[in-house]
Amino acid sequence: MSAIRDTPAGQFLRLIGFKSWLYYPEEVTGFELPNLPFVSEAVLPPLGDDASERDIEKRLPSVLVRLATPPDELSSAISQKALAEPIVVSFTDDDNENPRNWSAAKKTWTVTLINVYTFVVYCTASIITPTAGFIVERFNVSVSVASLGLSMYVVGYGTGPMFFSPLSEVPTIGRNPPYLYSFFAFFLVSIGLAFVDNFPGLIILRFLQGWFGSPCLASGAASIEDVYDVYSAPYGYIWWVASMYCGPAFGPLLAGYVVSHNWRWPLYEVVIMGAVVLVFLSFLPETSPQTILLNRARRLRKATGNNAYKAPCELKPLAFAKMLLAALNKPLEITVKDPAILYACVYGSIVYATYYSFFEAFPLVYLGTYRMSLGGMGLIFTSLTVGCICGLITYSLYITYYFIPRARAYHTEKGELVAQEQWLLPGLFGVWGPPVGLLTFAWTARTGIHWVVPTLGIGIFAFSTFFIFQALICYVPLSYPRYVASLLAANDCARSLLAAAFVQFSRQMYMNLGIDRGVTLVAGLSVVGIFGMYGLYFYGASLRARSKFTG
Repeated sequence: MSAIRDTPAGQFLRLIGFKSWLYYPEEVTGFELPNLPFVSEAVLPPLGDDASERDIEKRLPSVLVRLATPPDELSSAISQKALAEPIVVSFTDDDNENPRNWSAAKKTWTVTLINVYTFVVYCTASIITPTAGFIVERFNVSVSVASLGLSMYVVGYGTGPMFFSPLSEVPTIGRNPPYLYSFFAFFLVSIGLAFVDNFPGLIILRFLQGWFGSPCLASGAASIEDVYDVYSAPYGYIWWVASMYCGPAFGPLLAGYVVSHNWRWPLYEVVIMGAVVLVFLSFLPETSPQTILLNRARRLRKATGNNAYKAPCELKPLAFAKMLLAALNKPLEITVKDPAILYACVYGSIVYATYYSFFEAFPLVYLGTYRMSLGGMGLIFTSLTVGCICGLITYSLYITYYFIPRARAYHTEKGELVAQEQWLLPGLFGVWGPPVGLLTFAWTARTGIHWVVPTLGIGIFAFSTFFIFQALICYVPLSYPRYVASLLAANDCARSLLAAAFVQFSRQMYMNLGIDRGVTLVAGLSVVGIFGMYGLYFYGASLRARSKFTG
């Protein structure tokens, strides 16, 4: 029952009278108090010290070694109701409540649920695109105005994480409340969207739908980092990136064959998918180590009556408002001032916006030039999925049989992790793919050439950009582990806003310049990433050494 106890469903069952089925160890009669160390105020860094920017939990082991109290002295000390110095509540090496010590099945369940959640939110973004013609006719708007249904959703899920992800890094909140409560709102908005019958209402609800669906799009990587170590997390990121990439590609396919019967059917499909995800989210365990330790400290204080038990986040307490403000501001400051993070943000935005421009280019090419049906065009979008899967398989083989074994061996021999920039190696290969794939698509999308050829170019684009996203997602958390969710939220916001802008102007650009010259222009932007990725690989270490945020 412990697997259910730490989920929202388990907490609800405890609340309504089933607590005796779901006891924590600290609540069981005869519970043996853990042997925990005292921490003196003298060894804690003062607020504002550079070191305090790093997660204090990650510094505790060195403190614990110096301050561990012998068992007999500890037993005597804890008999006092009030102690001058706090007792730190921390994980032991084999602690089952530490997310990194969970069973393989529990980790797999957690990551799979995060990935399905991510897939549904991204799929919902594009599922509306085959309805554009029906929206034009129903509400008497232009095609460009109808495309707001896509772009405003993207703006919503780009700006949402800027609020929800910092919340998830506040220990008193944790990962689960932003996930569950926001997705419940997503589900309610989806129901309203399925029946709204005026265009302004449709666009407003699409924005809210994206906004409430957004937490997993940045915090998902942080949840994966919570449960896996540096050598296992890339396997979780693989499927998270695949969900992020394949979701928008499946939207037009799911909608293409039903929209002709009833243009609202794609909106009904979102309600169905949302209901399934909402049920399973109730069984998602909390992954934030800081939140888990805080809850444990509270239970120990209640069980013993001893207020000296403190979680690491309580050693230097901050007012909630100040804590939240710091969580909101610091990632933005890092993104703007750290060249490596800024590059990841800018280049990721260009690649992502290019992806979303396909939702405007494909109808012109496959409906216009090749005279395909809406369902046939939906199948063309799966070329992005095929490219992504090929990239996933290739990258999995690379890290499994080459990179991670060598990284582990280096760690064992040198006693330290490999340089962060080594995680960028796949990106050095990947950055060449977008220009090649885009130019192939641009100059072969014409009636005299079979549709397979430009579609192959799209597959090359998807295959190569998978390596780019994977490299950057592995690189960023190593720089700022405390701010993973928030930094990825800033990245998500930048790329989503640019993607929304591309959705609005790319159709006109492609119609005025032609697919050949228009896509060539976009390919030229992707060339910028080649210089940036190689520059980050060769000079990233020196940039990090000069950054005031690391160390």
